[in-house]
Amino acid sequence: MTENRIGGPVGLDVAADPVEPGAAPPGVTAKEFVGRSPGQLAWLRLRRDRVGMVSGGALVFFVLLAVAAPLVARVYGKSPEDRFSKLLDRNGNPLGYAGGMSPEHWLGIQPRLGRDIFIQIVYGLRTSLMVAFTAAVLTIALGILIGIVAGYLGGKVDAVISWFTDLTLAFPFFIFCFAFVPITVAQFYGPRDQEASWFRPLLLVLIFALFNWTYTARLVRGQVLSLREREFVEAARASGAGLGHILFRQLLPNLWAPILVTFSLNVPALITAEAALSFLGIGILEPTPDLGRLISDSVVYLRDDPAFTMTGGVTLFLLVLSFNLFGDSLRDALDPKSTR
Repeated sequence: MTENRIGGPVGLDVAADPVEPGAAPPGVTAKEFVGRSPGQLAWLRLRRDRVGMVSGGALVFFVLLAVAAPLVARVYGKSPEDRFSKLLDRNGNPLGYAGGMSPEHWLGIQPRLGRDIFIQIVYGLRTSLMVAFTAAVLTIALGILIGIVAGYLGGKVDAVISWFTDLTLAFPFFIFCFAFVPITVAQFYGPRDQEASWFRPLLLVLIFALFNWTYTARLVRGQVLSLREREFVEAARASGAGLGHILFRQLLPNLWAPILVTFSLNVPALITAEAALSFLGIGILEPTPDLGRLISDSVVYLRDDPAFTMTGGVTLFLLVLSFNLFGDSLRDALDPKSTR
């Protein structure tokens, strides 16, 4: 009997033979065939995305710079409180080229105050990322809890939660902040009292968590509505599983992909909101370094010292852009059909 090209007898269709689940395809040895989990496949797709890897590397750089801010200050030899008044002229403008840039002051000197801009930006990154990450974690947790309950229970519970979500979305965020922040500060501190350095960041985190949970809740609710009738949920109900087990052991593990994407896109939105509030004067106050307040202070010197405005603005722009690009790449990696 003659043999065909793959070594089987003529007349036998080897390729048509059924392959057992998990077995290697015909012609492939077991060592060459390696099964991959959905997470491993997503990581492979993300590694092939150049934009995702570059933006992810930029995020790692920004995060490490913010976390290691005290170490950077020690190596750099300057702290956020140091003032270099001797490097300012009579009008408070930095001496030298491009706002006082030099080997000792990489990004120049802050006008009028005489502080080093580079170390202000490093500690400003730390403040912005700390507020944004903390608020994002609380926001995601609250949105998951509300959305998964509304989507699974449905009925009147879903109607009430949906109504409250719409009400929160319709509330003017910045107008609320202009009214709420001064009133809250006045309840804890008198006109001559000095605010604690932790008070204003904590207040902003609570405000962000109060308003920003709605997007996550709507996303989770929509996903749960399509999952609650699936066979594995019916099997859990039939086996007598409780409500908590179904919500957090059966449904929640199937929601991590959209939740991770939402988190990656939520952080830059919170960074921008925190910078905007500080720019408007109701966010982080002196002496805590902050990117939004640094940009606000630089507007006055836009004509005399444009480099001062550029440094803070470009840093905030690159930080938010890196988060947005990485979030888009992460979404494409977790859900490749989204690009089709």
